[in-house]
This record gives sequence, structure tokens and C-alpha cells, in this order.
Amino acid sequence: MGAEAAEPSLVDPSLVDADDIARGLEVDPAVGLSDAEAARRLARDGPNELRGVPPVPTWRKILAQFHDPLIYLLLVAVLVSIGAWIFERAAGSGAWPIDAIVIAAIVVLNAVLGFVQEARAGDAVAALSTMTAASSTVLRAGELATVLSADLVRGDVLALGEGDHVGADARLLSASALRVAEASLTGESEAVGKVADTLPAAAQLADRLNMVFKGTAVVEGVGRAVVTGTGMDTEVGAIASMLDATPAHVTPLQKEIERISRTLGAIVIGIALVVMLTIVLVQGVSTPADYVTVFLLGISLAVAAVPEGLPAILSVVLSIGVQRMARRNAVVKNLKSVETLGSASVICADKTGTLTKNEMTIERVLTASGAARVTGVGYRPEGAVLDADGRPLEDPRLHAEVLRTLGIGSLAGNAQLLEHDDAWEIQGDPTEAAFLVAAGKLVGTNGQVARFDRLDEVPFTSDRKMMSTLHEEKADGSLRIFSKGAPDVLLERCNRIQLGEEVVPLDDERRRRAHEDVRALSAQAFRTLGVAYSHVDPGSTPIDESHEHDLIYTGVVGIIDPPRDEATAAIAEAHRAGVRVIMITGDHPGTAARIASDLGIVPPGSTAVSGLELDRLDEPGLADTVRQTSVFARVSPRHKLRIVDALQANGQIVAMTGDGVNDAPALKSADIGVAMGITGTAVTREAATMILADDNFATIVVAVRQGRVIFDNIRKFLRYLLSSNMGEVLTVFLGVLFAGVLGLSGASNEAVVLPLLVTQILWINLVTDSGPALAMGIDPEIDDVMARPPRALTDRAVDGRMWFGILSTGIVMAVVTLATIDLFLPGGLLPGEDTLDVARTAGFTTLVFAQLFNAFNARSETSSAFRRLFVNRWLWGAIALTVLLQVAVVQLPFLQVAFGTAPLDAEHWLICVALASGVLWVEELRKVVLRALDRA
Repeated sequence: MGAEAAEPSLVDPSLVDADDIARGLEVDPAVGLSDAEAARRLARDGPNELRGVPPVPTWRKILAQFHDPLIYLLLVAVLVSIGAWIFERAAGSGAWPIDAIVIAAIVVLNAVLGFVQEARAGDAVAALSTMTAASSTVLRAGELATVLSADLVRGDVLALGEGDHVGADARLLSASALRVAEASLTGESEAVGKVADTLPAAAQLADRLNMVFKGTAVVEGVGRAVVTGTGMDTEVGAIASMLDATPAHVTPLQKEIERISRTLGAIVIGIALVVMLTIVLVQGVSTPADYVTVFLLGISLAVAAVPEGLPAILSVVLSIGVQRMARRNAVVKNLKSVETLGSASVICADKTGTLTKNEMTIERVLTASGAARVTGVGYRPEGAVLDADGRPLEDPRLHAEVLRTLGIGSLAGNAQLLEHDDAWEIQGDPTEAAFLVAAGKLVGTNGQVARFDRLDEVPFTSDRKMMSTLHEEKADGSLRIFSKGAPDVLLERCNRIQLGEEVVPLDDERRRRAHEDVRALSAQAFRTLGVAYSHVDPGSTPIDESHEHDLIYTGVVGIIDPPRDEATAAIAEAHRAGVRVIMITGDHPGTAARIASDLGIVPPGSTAVSGLELDRLDEPGLADTVRQTSVFARVSPRHKLRIVDALQANGQIVAMTGDGVNDAPALKSADIGVAMGITGTAVTREAATMILADDNFATIVVAVRQGRVIFDNIRKFLRYLLSSNMGEVLTVFLGVLFAGVLGLSGASNEAVVLPLLVTQILWINLVTDSGPALAMGIDPEIDDVMARPPRALTDRAVDGRMWFGILSTGIVMAVVTLATIDLFLPGGLLPGEDTLDVARTAGFTTLVFAQLFNAFNARSETSSAFRRLFVNRWLWGAIALTVLLQVAVVQLPFLQVAFGTAPLDAEHWLICVALASGVLWVEELRKVVLRALDRA
């Protein structure tokens, strides 16, 4: 606001000397910026915040609920009905426009349901967001000060220490044993060792070791860094910009409803024109009053043909689906996204924290006497240490070696393992914490650890690749150095090896075997750390690198971020459902392939495709790669986005899961983005359409099942509504066309004689299109929905087979209704003795009951209506209520006047029910044929 333009961003500070960076930013690294200069730069560049998405006003959220082609169709029906009512009033009729009022009420109800449910989802998302303001320690005018991270500016000198969150992108000036957790940004599961040296060449984000980035966290060590980028000029900001440029996709359900709405619109117009023209030609309409009657009938039939309850029923069904998913820890932000997961053909999952626990765990210990397995995963110190065959560790030599290895590894570190409310958490480096957890699983280890007091440390650096600590034994005051680090580095400093309780020379054969052990673990994608120790003379304090020689090698451990227990079963269930699972991670290719194999994503021995390999692929090559490869490693946010887009271009419906900032663009681009609620970042939750409150990958597969059930239920009530409405339209159309054959023409002196009155058509829509259809929308799973492949993009909610069923059912309904009228009316094909009012009432009742029988038909396209007949108590309740209402409208005098009905006796009722059941039996025969065709 009136400030001078911001200076251009520095070009890859990792390639520029730190002193040159400081000079370019006009800051003395030993003093930092003054408060006045920091304030000036803050006013110029703006706060260190990501560009937020403006909140959507409530009125726009409400209007968005009406942005639906089917709603447009219903609103047109309301306007036409009101116009017809005005025309009627001019002709002397005083009846209220009941149809317009009912449809308008349904449209408003639909909007309210959608708005309320999405507001609830928004509240749930907000509850997952953190409410604390981050702060940073900076050097200002030669003094350390704590400022809000939002107030950081380019040129600020950050003072970094263990536990600090990095507030901005910065170039390191100095680093001492500095390790930073960057999983949320790069996907790298291990903390990254940092150095201040200038890089010789450009590197990928995960390999810029002299840079720290906004949104990451320091797990160990200390350092100083000069801020080079703030706000949108950070790596997180670059991802946010990519997110803004990523278009949101229309869900398959939205596309399908739009297509159905267009089809229904054309059908409605056609019905109105054909019926009106047929009446004029067949019944010889001549007077203006008769033309008005014909026009109103055409309009009424057109309105009747529109399933006005569909939007409200759809919203209710989706809302119930959202609530069911919420009870299973899946928060859905948009109603129409509920069904999309059921259509997913590919789930792209981030590895770290999504498929794995993001808790580094020691699983193997290899020593001179053999191998040991460590059971249990995560930070809870529960499990056991077993031998290579899975039996209790009984070999005394192996037990002694493993005990020393785990005990020394626990002492040679700075991490802490803490328990809060029966939950275990760590402070410090996850790899160091893995030793603490494993030590708690071997009886006696913690006792060994408690014997020593720590005196000094030689910290880890990326150059040395090891660290050592000096400890004093409490009992006798003797001093020992405990070391851990890269096995090849550590072995070079060892000349002896632990063999049981003895120490023997590390000869060439034993050294060769030790190296083979390391290679064997590395081949299985374990991260390896060697452990060693030595005795030192009293007074050897402080210690330095000169003391790290003539060490006694105890063994090597294999560490891995283990797969989630539930993920393996969930992936197997996804595969059974024909859903492909793809792992996309920033981790090492070997580690990614190993975890993917353990989870069952790929067969053993499969390899991963790296981000560098993706960069060399053109679009056809990428399309072929994503068809054949299910593990991608060392990928950037740009790679993730390309993978998702390529899958979609191949005709796949893609669900993308993730928790880090680096996942956000791909989550937004995917057909449905799934963020982690606990470990997920605010940026990721904002981009996603669904959030897993429990961070459980298995919840996604549960949501896939629920989405498929929802889609099945949508097809059920579409089948029911459209076939029932088809029955009404064909009843009137055929009744008018064959009025003379049925005896309708001779039963009245009116020029236009209708088989059903307009008010009766509206009544049928009211009582049969609401309760039964809604009950079908919450129908339990009839068939195993996970035993079939996902539906293709070309598959329709209402396909050719269903349209044929809708038409055939509509014809049967019209035939049994008109047959009932003909049976009771004199002058037709069948002998009858009743009045037109009685015959019309009987036909009216038959059509209502035929639609109720059709409710059982519609529950499955091929399965018998009698399969799991009584599992849906809501459907039975809706049918019972509809029957009571129909009895009332026929038998109660005041309703007889309103709807033009006449009372029926028991014989009439039995005949109506018997003829109406014909819909059930004809459909059962059709299903027998369909099942035979499917088997063939």
C-alpha cells in the first residue's frame, strides 16, 4: 500500500557463497537487521504469509446450491405452472398452484440441506486447523529476539535450535550437527543433515543441504541462517501458487446429473407437445375452454415427468453418506464428492505418514554371532527381540551383543521418548528415538543404560557421518566412548569386535562379514547404523575426533519407517475391488520399492521410477509409464501433478492422498483429494475434498465402499423415480389415445376425458416420489460392491439397459392402470358397471400401488425383489405410510372432493392390488432373462 516494489528474489541461494548472500541482502550476519530496517522491509515486502483464499460470503454459498441443471429445470417448471395458474385464474378457476408451491418448496429444501451439510463439513475442517501463531528467534541489532514468523523479512538472521520451526526459506551461515525434518515439504522420511558449504551444482529440493525451508522443523543441532525468501517467495509459496493455478475438477456425479437433466429437459418438452397434439387430433378439440384444458394437461404431464424430488433426495442421501463417513473418521467437504470415491479407479498415496507410520523403527540387529529381529512398530516400546527364526533370543552370545548394540545406540544420541496419556511421542531425531524404543523391548537393556552418566559429545556432521558421546559408569567412575554412525565409516575406526561377553580382534574375515551384513540390510531397503564403543583413560575430557579410534564394533541395526498395520489389508481390499494403488513419495527409490512390496502394491523385486526419470519422459512416454508403474520416488510436487494429470488423461478417476505441503497441488487436481487430518498441513487440508480425521489409509477404502453403495442407491431411486413417472405419462398418453376403446369417451359429455385428473397426478408425485425414493437412497448394501471393478468414465448412472427397464416398467404400469379403468367402466373391452369417478379412482389407486411394487423392483437391476426383502425397514415404513395416505384420499369425504375420488369397496381394493402386482411379476421375469444373459 504505497510501499516501494519488493526486490527480486535471489536465484538459487544454495549456489551462492553465504557471505555474498549476506552482502546482497545488506545485512551483517554478526549483527542482523535493526528493528527500523526490519520494519521498513516488512512494509515493503508484506508479511511472511501465504496468499489466503478470500472467504466465500454466505449469500454466494446459498446461491451455489441452486447452481445445478436439474434445479434449473425445476425452476422452469415452477414458472410454467404459475403461468398456467394465472391463465386458469383468468378463465375463472380459483384453485391454488399446488404443483408450483410443492416444487418450489422442494428446491428450497434442497438448498438448505446442501448449505447446512457443507457448513458442518467446514466447521469440522476448521477444528482440525492449528490456532497458534508461529514464532522465530532472530538476531536484531546484535541481540537475539523472538518475533512472529509472519514478521520475518529477507535479510533477517535466524537462530535455529532443536525443536524450532523454520519460519522462512533461508541460506545457512553456520551449522553444527544440524538436522531438519523436511517430510512435509519433500516427502523424505529421514531428518536431513545440513551444512553451510556452497553447493557445486544445482540440486533437487531434498538435496539442497545448505538451505532450510519454511514449514520444516529442526530436530537436532544448532545453526544460523539468513532469510532469502518470505511469503509466496518460498518453496511453500511456490507450491501454493501451483495450487492456485490448478483447476478443480467436476465430480463424475455432477457430470452425470447434468447429462440426466439435459435428457429429462428434452423428454419433458417432447411429452408436452406430443400429448397436447394427440389430444387435439384424437378428441376433436374445438372450443377455447377445451384448448385451455389441453394446455394445462400438457403442462401438468410435463411437470409430472420431472422427478422434482430428485435434487432433495439426492442431497439427503449424500448428506447421510457424509454423516456415515464422518462416523468412520472421513470428513467430506463437498456433498457431491461423496460418491466420487466409489468411482475411483486409482488411489495415488503418499508413502510417509500415509502408508507408513512416519515412526522410524529398528527391525533388524546383526552382530558377530548372528541376526536378531525386533517386533513391534512405532514409538510404543512394546514388542520383543527374537532370533532369526522368530524364537526367543536364547543364545547368550547373541543376546549380549544385541544388548550392547541397542544400549550403546540409546546412549549415543540426544532424542527422548515420552509418554503422555497412554500415547508415546519423541523429541529429537526419529532415528535416535528408534534405539530408545528397541532398547525397551529387550529385558536388561534399560538397566545397562541407567549405569552411565553423560559427560560430553562429539556431534554428528554430514562430513563425519557419525557421532560419539562420553559417559562415566556410576559404579566405578570408568569412562567410555559410545559411537554410532554410517557402518562403513565406523568400521574404519574399529580394530576389535564384540563376541558375546568377550572382545576379539576385528580380523579381515570378521570385517568382511560385517560389511556383508550391512550390504544385506541395505539390499532390503533398511537404513543402516553401526554401533561401537571404547574405554578411555580417566581425565579424557573434553573429547574430540581424535578419541574416535581403536573402537570395539558391536553390530549394525536396520531401521525403516514401517508400513501401517491396517494399510496392507486395505490395499488388498482395494485390489479386490479393481482399484489400483500407486505409491508416490519423495523418499529413496529403494526404500519406496521395499515398502510398496511389503504392502502388496507391487510384487517383490519391483523397482521405482524416480523424478529424474520422469523429467526425461515426453507426454506419450509418461502416459505409458503411469500405466505400468505403481511406485514413484524422489518426486517433486510438479511430478506428482504430472502423474495425476497423466492418469486422468488415460481415463482414470483418481483419488490422491497426502499430508505434506508438497501433496497439495496434486490433491486439488485429482478427482478427489484426501488429506490427513492429524499430520496434514493446513495447505493440504484446504486443497483436499476429503480429510481423514484419523490419518488411517484403511479409512479411504471404507469410503470407497460407502461411495459405491451411495452410487448404487442413487441408481435405485433414479430407476424408481423415472420408471414411476414414465408410468404416469404413458397412462395419460395411452388413455387419451385409446379413450374410445376403453370406454372413456362415452362415460362423459366432456370434450376431453382423461384417465387421471391433474390433481391425482400431483398426488401420485407427492406420496410415491418422496418416502419410498428416500428410503431406497439409504438402502443397505445388497450385493458385495467391492467384488466388481470401478465404473468407467463412459458408464452412465442411467445407461441403455436401465432406460429399457424404465420404459418397460412404465408400459406395464400404464397397461395395468388402464386395464383397471376398463374393467370397471362400461363400454370398453371388458364389461364394467361403475361410474367414471369410481373407475378413475380404481385406476388411480392401481397406479399408486404399482409404483409401490416397483419400489421393490428398483432395488436391483438383476437380483430378485425378494432377495434381502426385509433389510430396509425405512422402505417398509414409507410404503405403509403411502398406503394409509392412499386409503385416506379415496375414503375420506373432504379428500374425495379435493382429488375427485370416489369410495371403493373391498372387492375394488383387492382387484387394484392384484393388478398392480403385475409390475412385480413382469419385472421378475425380465430379471431372470437378464441374469441368464449375464451368465452367458
